[in-house]
Amino acid sequence: MDVESGYGAQRVKADGVQACHWNRVKGIPKTAKDKVVEVGSSIRKLGQDDPRRVIHSLKVGLALTLVSLVYYIRPFYDGYGLSGMWAVLTVVVVFEFTVGGTLSRGINRGCATLLAGTLGVGSQHLACLFGKEGEPIVLGILVFFLGAAATFTRFFPRIKARYDYGVLIFILTYSMVAVSGYRVEDLLLLAHQRLSTVLIGGAICIIVSIFVCPVWAGEDLHKLIAGNIDKLADYLEGFGGEYFQCEDDEIKSKSDKTCLQRHKSILTSKNTEETLANLARWEPCHGRFGFRHPWKQYLKIGALARQCAYQIETLNGYVCSDIQAPEAFKNELQAPCMKVSSEISKALKMCASAIKLMTDPSPAIFHVESSKSAVEELKSALNEIPVEDSMDLLEIVPTATVASVLICVAECVEEISEAVLELSHLAHFKEAEKATVSPENKPSQLLHRGVVNPVVDGGNGTDCVVIEVPKLADCSAGTAGGNPRAPKSNPSPPLKS
Repeated sequence: MDVESGYGAQRVKADGVQACHWNRVKGIPKTAKDKVVEVGSSIRKLGQDDPRRVIHSLKVGLALTLVSLVYYIRPFYDGYGLSGMWAVLTVVVVFEFTVGGTLSRGINRGCATLLAGTLGVGSQHLACLFGKEGEPIVLGILVFFLGAAATFTRFFPRIKARYDYGVLIFILTYSMVAVSGYRVEDLLLLAHQRLSTVLIGGAICIIVSIFVCPVWAGEDLHKLIAGNIDKLADYLEGFGGEYFQCEDDEIKSKSDKTCLQRHKSILTSKNTEETLANLARWEPCHGRFGFRHPWKQYLKIGALARQCAYQIETLNGYVCSDIQAPEAFKNELQAPCMKVSSEISKALKMCASAIKLMTDPSPAIFHVESSKSAVEELKSALNEIPVEDSMDLLEIVPTATVASVLICVAECVEEISEAVLELSHLAHFKEAEKATVSPENKPSQLLHRGVVNPVVDGGNGTDCVVIEVPKLADCSAGTAGGNPRAPKSNPSPPLKS
């Protein structure tokens, strides 16, 4: 009986294991389908976030197809042979997302290949002077010193930022030409084929990158800086209603919670800005960006925007703080704080708009000056607030800190506006179009030139001046703001002697 029960338990256990495995097998199609749907949705989202990524992929495919003709067409293959694959390899490693990146890599690769090939051929001829026994020793010494020296130059920040890829290709090409020259008879032909194929691949990359839906690094940097300033303005616009919880702004502040977090991306944008600025220097004139455009000024504005974002991050820490000041103390600072926040927000919005449209940012100066007067009012309010004995110091400090940080933000915004104004002068931004009033919309002239007639009164012979005012049409009809209850009177006739 025990044997049968044990056998039955084992049988049930085996059936359970088989059922579990069978359920897993049956679930494979559904799992595979879910994975395919997940991958498809991620691909779709990636393309929708930036459609230029899809276009870039098609451009790379086009460049690879064109450069493959060097290998497929017989006359080209007879001239280059297997060296034609260097052209395909050049397209793969040179083609970048932006025009500046493609030009940077293409020019670096071409110049490095030319210089390294020349030095490699020269090193080979120099080593031949030392005979068969001394040739490998001399080549080894030259490869060691040039490779070490070129590698050391990669540690210089300026070379690392702009020419790192070129130095890397120089080391690779020189080593290949110098070392292979010891066994290859026609070294000059090898260097010529490598240089020619690299130039062909680089030229195809540059042509496709510039003339087929180009992506300009300078334009991306331009939009990035303007967008960062806009994010700062959005935060400061909603900060007052969020911190002081005004009744008028309470609904708006709750709906704009995301605007209070958008500034966080500015804190980590330094590397992106520097990369785009380095690539933008390689790009030719395009659109509104001319030769020697002041890209360094964009980096200066970006650094000031990050400094302001760090101050704003400090403010953001007090928005959701558990320690709140007494309402009486908070109400004393509410009006000046909100005025400062509003004025610097308007100034930042005008600066961002001026950068986007490349127009004169002078109108932002008005709001900067208004923010200065608001800052003075805030300082006066801080000095004049009576601190009662019943107030807890720990409850007062956060709101006072918010006011002081807001003053620092206003000073930072002033520096940003000055930097944007300097950029407008360096980049020759166009002046903002002045509003004009059409003749039919001009207000009617209320005062007309009168007729001055000197007359003499017969009684005393004194000179008098009489002004003749012509009869006006209905005055209230001429102006929108006329007083309808003003009495109408006819002018008196001129006095005659």
